[in-house]
Amino acid sequence: MSKVLENLLYSKSHEWCLVEGGIAKVGISDYAQDSLGSIVYVEAGEVGDLVEQFQEFGAVESVKAASDIISPISGEIVEINEAVIENPELLNTDPYGIWIIKVKISDESELDNLLDSNGYQDILE
Repeated sequence: MSKVLENLLYSKSHEWCLVEGGIAKVGISDYAQDSLGSIVYVEAGEVGDLVEQFQEFGAVESVKAASDIISPISGEIVEINEAVIENPELLNTDPYGIWIIKVKISDESELDNLLDSNGYQDILE
């Protein structure tokens, strides 16, 4: 069974976000990394790019499949985790410890469109 952390918000497309002071760290869930298998490539746009809630901002590729990464929130990319670009397999070892991008949130009311841990657990079952 996939791990779901209580302090995060989730999208139905299996991304998570952690909001701290108007900035959202965004990553992929344990379920997503487990479904993909060994991750070999991560693409995440550029600092300064604008992302839209529930729209693609990057991609992750594994030995089995390629999948778009969908932003759980709208805003501007303010940081990209270069460590995960250089070592994509980090997402397999620690999907909740390793974020992909940080987004300066443009509309905090969009957080209401995301799932809490219970809601996310429900769609996994």
